[in-house]
Order: sequence, then structure tokens, then C-alpha cells
Amino acid sequence: MTSCQPARTAPLSQAHHAHAASLPGGYPHDWQENFAAALLNPAMPIPHGVVGPNRERDVRRFNVYRNNIFAGLIDALKAAFPAVCRIVGDEFFAAMARIHVALEPPVSPVMLEYGATFAAFIEAFEPAKSVPYLADVARLERAWVEAYHAEESAPIALDQLGAIQASCLPELRLTLHPSLRVVRSPFPVVDLWRMNLDGGSPAAIDIFRGGEQALVIRPDAEVEVRTVTAGAATFIQCLAGGASVAVSTSSAQDADPGFSLAHVLGQLFTVDAIIGWRLEDRSGYLPFARDA
Repeated sequence: MTSCQPARTAPLSQAHHAHAASLPGGYPHDWQENFAAALLNPAMPIPHGVVGPNRERDVRRFNVYRNNIFAGLIDALKAAFPAVCRIVGDEFFAAMARIHVALEPPVSPVMLEYGATFAAFIEAFEPAKSVPYLADVARLERAWVEAYHAEESAPIALDQLGAIQASCLPELRLTLHPSLRVVRSPFPVVDLWRMNLDGGSPAAIDIFRGGEQALVIRPDAEVEVRTVTAGAATFIQCLAGGASVAVSTSSAQDADPGFSLAHVLGQLFTVDAIIGWRLEDRSGYLPFARDA
């Protein structure tokens, strides 16, 4: 992803480093905070002590530095949300991203983490209200990025559950792959995302035809995005929250009377989504004890 480290800033950097070295204690904490705030707020004056080679305050050089910071962060968002950018166009995206950068600058030097709140920002961004599905497309793209960078984990095979007594199965808790994400939307978000990827072919689509739930996972090298039923999405989210198979199944059936536990478990094992299991002894039995 694009770095937010600006280019072409050596003259300013050398000048303000030289000046800061002459200040008691080097860089005072409040001076650093003012400097960072001014970078992301064009309405603020440049901080006291930022000077050019002639030891005079140099607004032009600081603005170059400021613009590079904005450009780097906007490019980082554009790289992480390509379908969102294609839907609204480069100009609108850049203007929207610029406001987001000013309101929510990075809080970590790890640029992978930047963009986690972009979908929520889009949802509240008034000029984007005419594209009601845009925030959900952003959520799907963020889920893809998180899945891509998630840690590796080996899946288990379905036959590993064969040692569990049938009476214990309701209390079974399944551990899901760390890359697995579920994105729910009242719009056909998977189709909208796919047609707006690079190489996709935008076409007419009824955005009110019904919602889609996306399962996002990267069991190996490639991220997979699949459409699942509302019941399956509920089941997976309950499992991810630590609920037992029985509780997760009950919640899934409430969301979708046609929910099939066997079918959904088959899907999860097919995509290597299950990496472990455990049983909690809540009724006094030993999970693997044989009947007397």
C-alpha cells in the first residue's frame, strides 16, 4: 500500500531539524503535536520554528510537505478501496478521502491499519447518500484487505469430529480461520463489488432486488469471496462470537427457517474455514467418557 511518507521534503526537514535542535530539549511535545495538527489542517498556520534555509518561515515549503502527506494517505485509501473509487470516480473519491484524512488521520505507523473506519465515514458522508450501497462495498473491500493480511492457520478435516459423542455435539464450539469475515448488506453487495473491480464489467443491476451476505476468507494464497444465505451468515457470526453449534444453529434458524446445518458445515469445511474445536463441560459429563 502507498506509504504516507512524503517525498521532496529534505530542504524543509533539514531546516526545522536544525531549528529544533536549538530549542531546549530538542522537540517539545506540544511543538510536535502542533506540527502534526497543522499538516492535516490547512486552516492552521505553520508552526512556529518551521523555517527555510534562510531561517525565515517558509509557507510554500510547508504546504508542499502538507500536500504530500494528504496525497500519500489519499493514495493509500484509493489502493485499498478500488471498487469504491471506480463507482464514484477519481475526483469524487479524492475529495471524499481528503475530508476523511483530515478528520481521521492515521493513529498507527502501520498503513495496513488505515482505512478501518472509512466505510463508517462513507455511511455518514452526506454527498455519498445518493449511492446507498457505497459504504457496504467499502466494508467488503476492507474485509478483503484484512483477510489478505490475516495470519496463517492450518484447517482441520471434517472426519476429525468423528471422535465426538453425539450427545456432546450441541456443546461443540468451532474455531474459525483468522482470515474469515462476514459482510451483510441489504444490497447485492457482492455483485456490485465484483463488477467494479479492475477488469470487471459494470452493468445495470437492481440494487433493491434483495440483500447479499458475503463470506470472505483466505485459507491459502488467494482471498475468496462467496455469497452465503442470511442463516449461514448468522451461524458463522455466532460461532465467531464463541457460541456453541446448538446456540448458533438456533439463531440461524430464527434468521432463516430454511437453514441447513449440514449444508453450511459442509461449505465451511470446503473452504478450510474450521481450524479447531473444543467442548465445554457444562452438565457434569466428561466430553469423551463412554456410557457405563
